[in-house]
Amino acid sequence: MVLARVVGNVVATQKNDRYEGGRILVVQPIGLDGADEGAELLALDSVDAGIGDTVVVVREGWSASTASTGEPGAAIDSAIVGVVDSVEIAPGY
Repeated sequence: MVLARVVGNVVATQKNDRYEGGRILVVQPIGLDGADEGAELLALDSVDAGIGDTVVVVREGWSASTASTGEPGAAIDSAIVGVVDSVEIAPGY
């Protein structure tokens, strides 16, 4: 799983029927301190996230496809599976 911030939307006028109703968002991976880490990526949204939200992204095929479409086997590499309300780090970590 990856912690990320939603930074944009992708508009697709044509897409496979399997993804009908799904939104593709641009996310920026971040560290626990909120600083950017690595390159932006695309993720299928399954939780109605919006720009500026901190989210949890699953980055493996089976988990990503199942979480975002409800069925395994979809060609999805990354899916947003949660909107983060807060990050709390235990003392001494």
